Amino acid sequence: MESCDTFKSAYNEESKYPKITHHKSRCKHLYFYYDHADYGFMSIRLQKWAPYDIQIALNGREWLCRQLDKKGCGYIISDNKFLHIDDYELAQQLLDSQEDMKWEEMLNEFIPLVFPLKSQILDKGLDYYWTLWQSERAKDYIFDSPESLKPYMNNLLRHAFLTGTSDRVLQYMAHPVKADGQPYSKSNLELMSRVSLWCEGMRIRHWVDKNSLKLYNEQNVLRVEMTMNNPGRFLVHRHTERQDKSEAKNLLPMRKGVADIKVRAKVSDERIKSFTEHLATFEDKTPIRDLISSTIEPHLVKGKRIRGLDITGKDREFLIAISDPVFDVNYITNKQLQATFASLPWAKGLTQKQLSSKISRTLRLLRDHGLIKKVANQHKYHLTKKGREITTALNVMLSASTNDLLKISA
Repeated sequence: MESCDTFKSAYNEESKYPKITHHKSRCKHLYFYYDHADYGFMSIRLQKWAPYDIQIALNGREWLCRQLDKKGCGYIISDNKFLHIDDYELAQQLLDSQEDMKWEEMLNEFIPLVFPLKSQILDKGLDYYWTLWQSERAKDYIFDSPESLKPYMNNLLRHAFLTGTSDRVLQYMAHPVKADGQPYSKSNLELMSRVSLWCEGMRIRHWVDKNSLKLYNEQNVLRVEMTMNNPGRFLVHRHTERQDKSEAKNLLPMRKGVADIKVRAKVSDERIKSFTEHLATFEDKTPIRDLISSTIEPHLVKGKRIRGLDITGKDREFLIAISDPVFDVNYITNKQLQATFASLPWAKGLTQKQLSSKISRTLRLLRDHGLIKKVANQHKYHLTKKGREITTALNVMLSASTNDLLKISA
């Protein structure tokens, strides 16, 4: 017996008739297990009471195994982790193709296997509406051997834990925070970060509002994984169900339905990318002078002379501002930067209009130097790889003396 959603009939005083209402109860469920030719090992759970809920558990790595088998590509797998693949490029293409599956058609194919009497029990107009109860999206880094991965783990986990501050984790998970990094009082959130020994390796996990982000190693695989149970926390551009597709998309909460599988994968990838890019900065042996040399000298862009950046002078505050982790999960905008500079010397004596114009000019300068990139058709920007390296180097330089800074930028 397991908990379930079902219905019950109760007498309604107003209508003087029985009324069908939603009801939480417990009932028996049937479990079916398959080693499917296309999707690998999978399971299906069927509720024995109305509305006869069906839950299908699919694993993308199991699915990939079957796809690789059909292509004749060799691999070594342990649980749901690939320890080696003969053709990694092919494997990535096959994984990407899973997102384009016609999910409703595919899932409907399983109904006759576990519920053959559906047409006799349910009216013809009653069909299943498929949703994702839980999704996991992971990025794997496969090393030559467990020994080659182990030296990195202590530094990676320490860095991930120390930089995984509450404000940053909340923003990873699409929760707004106040200017001081604290959550709003009405949010009623519980955030948990934990570092532990796990199986054959170590793991750090950030958990908030039923969504989590974790990093762990097992054998020769380093995995960063996003688990999503509450997609409504993330706002995405999409049409409403009754909206004309020719109209502009609205910023709306992500849905649980399979229609948003592709955008769910994209949002998860963005969170994983932000997390891994922070990890990538824990050690960089490139000389600072080499990183900044291309930005401190003037150059020509489309025949126009662009001045070099004064990273120890008038451009310093701006570069530090855009290195804020908040811009790893949110785009850089003029409006956000106005709030950042409102109380700083960089904006001293400027009206709001003058400050906005100064920010726009500086954003243009950083674009010309390749430090930021504009989002198509929007007044939003994000740091490029070069921009992230420069801002990271600048933060390192903050611990140096003024004379050292002048020597580096000279």
